[in-house]
Amino acid sequence: MSSSNHNPPPEDPLGHGELPPASVGESIKKRAITMKRFLPYNDLRSVAGVALFVIAAVSFWQAVYTVPSDSVAVVQRFGKFHLEIQPGLHFKLPFGIDIATVVPVKRQLKQEFGFATPGANDPYQRSSEHDGELETQMVTGDLNAALVEWVVQYRISEPIKFLFEVRSPSATLRDVSESVMREVVGDRTVDEVITIGRQEIESEALVKMQILATKYAMGINIDQVQLKNINPPRPVQESFNEVNQAQQEKEKLINEARRDYNKVIPLAEGEKDQRIREADGYRLKRINEAEGDASRFNALLIQYSKAPEVTRRRIYIETMQAILPAIHSKIIIDEQTHGILPFLDLKAEPGKQGEQP
Repeated sequence: MSSSNHNPPPEDPLGHGELPPASVGESIKKRAITMKRFLPYNDLRSVAGVALFVIAAVSFWQAVYTVPSDSVAVVQRFGKFHLEIQPGLHFKLPFGIDIATVVPVKRQLKQEFGFATPGANDPYQRSSEHDGELETQMVTGDLNAALVEWVVQYRISEPIKFLFEVRSPSATLRDVSESVMREVVGDRTVDEVITIGRQEIESEALVKMQILATKYAMGINIDQVQLKNINPPRPVQESFNEVNQAQQEKEKLINEARRDYNKVIPLAEGEKDQRIREADGYRLKRINEAEGDASRFNALLIQYSKAPEVTRRRIYIETMQAILPAIHSKIIIDEQTHGILPFLDLKAEPGKQGEQP
């Protein structure tokens, strides 16, 4: 085909046509001429002004930032740590020169293992459905299996270490927590893990997690480790629940027995002490009476040895004085009388017999 039959492509005023320039400079020059042809000089100045305004607005938008009251901002300049900013309104260099990362140092954060709180935004706070099931499966010290769910609550104490010392500190904390929990659970029997050993597990796990967090310079303080649901594997869960119910019934009976013991034993102890005191009092009383009788007898013996006849007579009279008032019917007989019939008034009333000599 001859060159006279070749039709060149039409010129596109916006430069969308196929204009094969001889060089890049020539192409730019032609585009500039085209723009000047369709835009007057004043319009070019307007476009430049709008562009400058847009650049200024974007710069201001990127330069202004706010740090919440429970956080601090760590500023990096050209990727290197520059300074730490306290809460409030602040400015930074735009266009990626300064990068401010907000770190919540006064808010308690948490990570959940084996379950997920609905609405959690932090991807490291909750487990995925697959990982959550694997996280809970643990082997106890007696080679049994248990499904353990727990929560780790922590605070960021050193934001610089948290951001720069460890790559992905939240993911690292999850790995540390899972490793420590498996170690602590593996040192105990399944009964201790599910029933009586929860508090010890929480305390020991917290200490070990904090040691590792400090060792790795994570800038984190572990506030609390809290166990949630702990269950045996599903195939044996029903049998284990029966054993657990029996254990609870046993504890209930033991508590009732202790309650009865605490109610009855103090009463018995009090009664015992009372009877011991009464016995001691009676013993002292009898001893004192015996000592008094002995002293009185010894005194009488001394007097009797001095004047036997007089003492015997006095004792007889004193004894009669003590006995006779209590006797309603009295018969007094002369010791020289040989018979008593002449002196008895058989017709007298029973209460008056013996009152005549």
